[in-house]
Amino acid sequence: MRHVFSVKIGPVGFRVGSDWRAPVAALEALYRAYPKPDVPDFSVRLFAARPWRRFVRPSVMIGGDYTIPDAAPLPLSLGLLAAEMGMNLQMALAQRRYLLLHASCVERDGRAVLMTGISGAGKSTLAALMMARGWRLMGDEFALVDPETGLVHAFPRLVSLKNESVAVVERALPQGRFGPWQRATPKGDIRHLVPEDRAVAAMETPARATAIVYPRYGFEAAERPVEAAENFVRLTQASTNYVALGERGFTALTRLVREVPAVAIDYPDAETAVAMVEAMAA
Repeated sequence: MRHVFSVKIGPVGFRVGSDWRAPVAALEALYRAYPKPDVPDFSVRLFAARPWRRFVRPSVMIGGDYTIPDAAPLPLSLGLLAAEMGMNLQMALAQRRYLLLHASCVERDGRAVLMTGISGAGKSTLAALMMARGWRLMGDEFALVDPETGLVHAFPRLVSLKNESVAVVERALPQGRFGPWQRATPKGDIRHLVPEDRAVAAMETPARATAIVYPRYGFEAAERPVEAAENFVRLTQASTNYVALGERGFTALTRLVREVPAVAIDYPDAETAVAMVEAMAA
């Protein structure tokens, strides 16, 4: 690869190689406060399928240690998004040290709140808004649960904000650092938020999960407890490596369900949701 970038995010190291300078330059700018890994755990490649695709209507193929066959390329203007997707892909397909949950996570006073749900539920927006209210951001894309201890380890990647949520978070964090717009993606317009420096400084400090929240946006405010059986099933659906971990995954997930209360919330706006999550965490 002509251009290379390495970064350590929580306990995981990545090496990203690219045929183009632009994606690597964006990563260097947004992850500049992060350390470098001694030895990367995963490699990502951003490359042109044909030599002329580096110059003529350049399109980015996503490769690496683990890939999805026949994945469609992205235009070079979405090179940063391609790099983030590549890192997600390595974690989803190959992470075996931790039980992965597709969830955002915030922490205060050693107590972590996991927020998970379908795409569009608002978990990334809620995590960013709670960061603005003094919570430590532990992760946006994945929560890493240690099967041995049950602790949640931080994985504070860039927060992926979509469409209308970008303006909401920009108002809440006027001094926040944001990446360039990634327009017309399969999920709409995306802009990445850089976690606060204190989240990066404390990313090697795990926390104990004390609440699991299933948010749902666009409804009148309401909440209900989620019983253990439903919680277990929903978390298996939210995990990308539960089956691959086998008995370790089952043991970790059953302990999480047994020890941590869960609630489903409906909310009409972000302010209401943040108040509901903070009330539950308290």
